[in-house]
Amino acid sequence: MSEETELLRLILREPETGLEEAMRRYAPFVKAAAGRVLPGAPQEVEECMADAFIALWKNAGTLLDRRIPPKAWLAVTARNKALNRLRVLRRQNALPLDETFAAGLDEAGPLAEDPAGEAGAAAAAWVAAQPPPDDAIFMRKYYLLQPSREIAAALGLTEQAVNTRLSRGRDRLRRHLHEEGYFR
Repeated sequence: MSEETELLRLILREPETGLEEAMRRYAPFVKAAAGRVLPGAPQEVEECMADAFIALWKNAGTLLDRRIPPKAWLAVTARNKALNRLRVLRRQNALPLDETFAAGLDEAGPLAEDPAGEAGAAAAAWVAAQPPPDDAIFMRKYYLLQPSREIAAALGLTEQAVNTRLSRGRDRLRRHLHEEGYFR
């Protein structure tokens, strides 16, 4: 039994203990996912983190049944909560949206199309199942919104290698989602 499966079972059995363990394991990762969307808004990031962990608690049974890894699911959830919060803040003119961030959203592809639905969860599970370094490249690019050059530097790859792996990975993900019936 995997550690992630055991974590989900702990959340179902003992929610307080399970959530404490989930936060111990994943809080920095979840904070980074929300923080890339909401830079300079630490209070908003904290709220997105709290919302993501509450959602983990509420969805632990479904994640367990569908064998969706909580780490990947939390990244998608935190990112989407942050994107939703960003939209609210933009409508209130409380937070500017710069061109770099807007370009990052455009690159997000199919993951941005189904933020809370099953295709997003299926994509997150697919990403989590990829071998290294592809799993890390996808997580950094589409959940943490890091530029390719930053990913390359962090993983000891060339920027071209990162972009090639992203291109090939997007094709594999598209085929996978099509085969699973998420996109027709």
